[in-house]
Amino acid sequence: MQIMKREIAKLVSDGFFKEAISLYSQYHSASLPPNKFTFPPLLKACAKLKSLSQGQMLHTHLIKTGFSSDVYAATSLTDMYMKLHLLSDALKVFDEMPERNSASFNAVISGFSQNGYCREAFSVFKQVGFGTFRPNSATIASLLSACESVRHGMEMHCLAIKLGVETDVYVATSIVTMYSNYEELVSATRVFEGTPNKSVVSYNAFISGLLQNGVTRTVLDVFKDMRECSFEEPNSVTFILVLSVCASLLYLRFGRQVHGLIMKNEIEFDATLATALVDMYSKCGCWQLAFDAFKEFDGIRNLITWNSMIAGMMLNSQSENAIELFEQLECEGLVPDSATWNSMISGFSQLGKGIEAIKYFKRMVSAGIVPSLKSITSLLPACSDLSALQCGKEIHGHAIRTDISTDEFLATALIDMYMKCGHQFLAQRVFDQFDRKPDDPAFWNAMISGYGRNGENESAFKIFDQMREENVQPNAATFISVLSVCGHTGQVDKGWQVFRMMSRDYGLKPKPEHIGCMVDLLGRSGRLGEAKELMQELPQPSASVVASLLGACKCHLDSELGEEMAMKLSELKPENPAPFVILSNIYAEFGRWGDVERIREIMNNKGLRKLPGFSIIGENMKSTYGTD
Repeated sequence: MQIMKREIAKLVSDGFFKEAISLYSQYHSASLPPNKFTFPPLLKACAKLKSLSQGQMLHTHLIKTGFSSDVYAATSLTDMYMKLHLLSDALKVFDEMPERNSASFNAVISGFSQNGYCREAFSVFKQVGFGTFRPNSATIASLLSACESVRHGMEMHCLAIKLGVETDVYVATSIVTMYSNYEELVSATRVFEGTPNKSVVSYNAFISGLLQNGVTRTVLDVFKDMRECSFEEPNSVTFILVLSVCASLLYLRFGRQVHGLIMKNEIEFDATLATALVDMYSKCGCWQLAFDAFKEFDGIRNLITWNSMIAGMMLNSQSENAIELFEQLECEGLVPDSATWNSMISGFSQLGKGIEAIKYFKRMVSAGIVPSLKSITSLLPACSDLSALQCGKEIHGHAIRTDISTDEFLATALIDMYMKCGHQFLAQRVFDQFDRKPDDPAFWNAMISGYGRNGENESAFKIFDQMREENVQPNAATFISVLSVCGHTGQVDKGWQVFRMMSRDYGLKPKPEHIGCMVDLLGRSGRLGEAKELMQELPQPSASVVASLLGACKCHLDSELGEEMAMKLSELKPENPAPFVILSNIYAEFGRWGDVERIREIMNNKGLRKLPGFSIIGENMKSTYGTD
C-alpha cells in the first residue's frame, strides 16, 4: 500500500496524470487495497485532466472503501468538484464531512472564488474567521482574487499583514495581481519589490500586470532584473509575455535574443509559445523568420498558430502566401474559424484588394460561418474603396438582422462607407438612429469629413456644432476635417476661429497637418503673407505644405514668394521638375522671359526635364463589380 501511495503521488507531482490513474486501475484490478492517502493525488489528477467520469469513479471507490469520511480525501474531492465547476456536488461533499479543517474551508473558498461566486467565498470566510479555524496564507490568497473593489482588496492586504503572511510568496503574488487588476501599479510595484523570495509565478504576475496596464517597456527591465538578480529561471509563460512586448514595441533585436535564450534554456515549445514567436517575428516585419519558425513547429502548431501566420503574411503584404497557407490549413485536419476568415478579409481590405476581401467574405458565409462584428467592419472599407454600394447595403442588412447595427464602431464604418459611395442621406440615417450619440469623436468625424468630401459644407459645419453642443471632445482628426471644409468654402475667418479653438477650448496643440490646412486656406484666399508667416511656425514644412503655397502663388501671380517656395520645394523634392515648371509659368504670365530662360537653365543644370503630357483613350472601358 505504501508503494502504491508513493508511486501514484510521484506520477501526479511530475505531471503524469493519466499514468497515475492507469496505475491505480491496475492495482484496483489486482484487488490491492488503497488507503486514505491514495485518493487525494488521484482526485487532483482528475481535476487537471478535467475528467468527470474518472472523478466520479473515484468518488464511488471512496464510499465503498469507507474513506469518504476522511477529512483529507473529502477535501480533495470537494476541490476536484469545484475545479470541474460542479459546485452543488462540491458543497454536498463539504456539508457531509463529519469534520473539517482549514484546508476544507480553503477548498470551498477558493472554489467559489475561481467560479466567480465572490460573495459566497466571503460568506464561508466569515465562518472561518469567527469560528475555530484561523485563516492562513491559502485563505487570504484565495480571497484576494474574489475582491470586487480595490478598497476590499486593501482590507485583505491589511488582514494579511495582521496575520503575518503578507510576505508569503503565494499571498504577495495574489496581492500584486489584485492591485494590477485595479490599475494600482504603484502599490503593486511596492508589494512586488518587498517580496523576499520571488518565484517565477511572482515575476509572471507582475509582468502580466504591467502589460495589462500598458506599461510595456518596463516589462523588459523586470525581465532583465529577473535574469540578473534572481535564482528563478524564466518559464514558457514568462517568454510568452516578453515576446508579446517585443511584438508590440517592434523590438526585433530583443525578440531574437529571447528566441536564443529559449533555445539555450531548452524550454519545450508548446502551441502557445510557438504562436507568440511567430507573432513577434511577423509584427517586427520579418515574415520569412516567422515562416521558418512556423515550419519548425510542425506537430506542435494549432489553429491559433496558423491564424497568426496567416495574419502575419497579410500584415507584411504577402497575400499570395496567406492564400496558400489558408488552402493548406485543411490538410492538417483543421477547419478555418472566424479568426481565420477575419485575417483573410481584413488583410485583403487593408491591402486595398477589395474584390478579394468580398470574395472571401462570401466564401465564409457559404461555409456556414456567421460573420462577426470584426469581419463586417473589416469589409466595409473595401466596399467604400470599390464604391460597392450594393454589397455595403447587404452587410448593413445583415447587421440589422443580427441586432449589431447599433454598435458604435460598426455604425462609424457604415457612415464612412455610405459617404464614400456618395449616399449622404443613408449615412445620416445611420447617424440619426442613435438618440444619444456616441462620445467617440471618430463617429462624428465620419459625418464631418463625409459631408465635406461630398461638397455639403454647411452640413459638415452643422454636425461639428452639434458635436460641441453635446459636449463630445473633438480630436485632431476632427479639426483637420473642419479646416478642410473651411478651405473648400474659402471661409478664412471661420478657419482662424476653428484653428484657435483647438488650443484655447480643447488643449490640442496644432500639428503640421492643421497648419498645412490653414496655409492652404490662406493661400487659396490670396492671403499669401499670412500663409508664409504661419508656415514658418513649422520647423520642417512638408513638401505638400510648400507645394500648396507655391500653387497659391501661381493662382495669385506672386513671383517673389513663388521663387522662394519653388527653391524650397526643390530642396525637399530634388528629382521633381514641377516647382520650376510652375515658377516658369508665373514668370511667363508677367512676360518676364529672361527669368523663364533662367529657370530653364537651372532645370538643365540639375538634369530635370518637364514631363510630357499624355492622354489615355479607352475603348469600351467598363468598370464592373462581379460576384461568384
